[in-house]
Amino acid sequence: MIFLFKAHSGLRYLVLLVGLIALAYFVFGLVTKRPVDKKVRILGSSFAGLLDTQVLLGIVLLGSGWPFQPMLWGHLSLMVLAAVVAHVLLVVNRRRAQPGFLLPLLGVGGALVLISLGILAIGRGVFSSTVTGG
Repeated sequence: MIFLFKAHSGLRYLVLLVGLIALAYFVFGLVTKRPVDKKVRILGSSFAGLLDTQVLLGIVLLGSGWPFQPMLWGHLSLMVLAAVVAHVLLVVNRRRAQPGFLLPLLGVGGALVLISLGILAIGRGVFSSTVTGG
C-alpha cells in the first residue's frame, strides 16, 4: 500500500510538469498567433492521460484500504473535476473545424488550478512532501 501511496504522490510532479509545459506552449501559440499543430494534441493528450492515471491510482489507493479521512472528499472531488475539465475542453477543441490554443489553455490551466486546490484540500503544499513520501 505504501508503494501505491508513493506512486500516487510522486506522479503529481510529472502531471504538474507536463501541465506547465503544455500551458507554456498554448500561451506561446496564442500570443504569437501560430497555426495549431500536432503538438497541441500531443501535449493535451499527454497531460490528460497522466491526470487520468493519477486519478486512477488515487481510487485504487482508497480501494486498497488506505484510511479514508473526511478531507479526502474535497481532494477526490477536485481531482475528478480537474480531469473532467481537461477532457471536455480538449475534446471540444479537437472536434472544432479550426482547433485553436484557447480551449486547451483553459482546459489545462483550469485543471492545474483544480489540482493545486485538491492538493491543498488535504493539507499539503503543492510541491511539499511528507515523511512517508507524500
